[in-house]
Amino acid sequence: MARILAIDFGEKRTGIAVTDEMQLIASGLTTVETKKIFSFLTDYLKKENVSLFIVGEPKQLDNTKSQSEQFITPFVEKLAKTFPKIPIKRIDERFTSKMAFQAMIDSGLSKKKRRNKALIDEISATIILQSYLHYK
Repeated sequence: MARILAIDFGEKRTGIAVTDEMQLIASGLTTVETKKIFSFLTDYLKKENVSLFIVGEPKQLDNTKSQSEQFITPFVEKLAKTFPKIPIKRIDERFTSKMAFQAMIDSGLSKKKRRNKALIDEISATIILQSYLHYK
């Protein structure tokens, strides 16, 4: 089987998470500068087989689209054009950053490490991917 790759897109940084080849376990992979995301994905896809992209979909509490969707939509369109053979699913990402921060606290990370926004983005991508696996 191929991996599933989740993307927590941000204007500056983008968190990446992947499943194992059996698509059972979500693990944080890395955080990439957003301007380098397509070169990262191109390199990654040369080494690994990916069957699906999961992209976070930010929503407001009333289920309407978040302001940041204006940046994510063009990214998703380019992702589809760049890698046309890999389908894309959008997953609600409400509260993932807060959940990621809480997970960092619960795991005993120091305050200094909890300020690492790149780590929060990577954990958020992992939470998005785990949500998909749970409901699939």
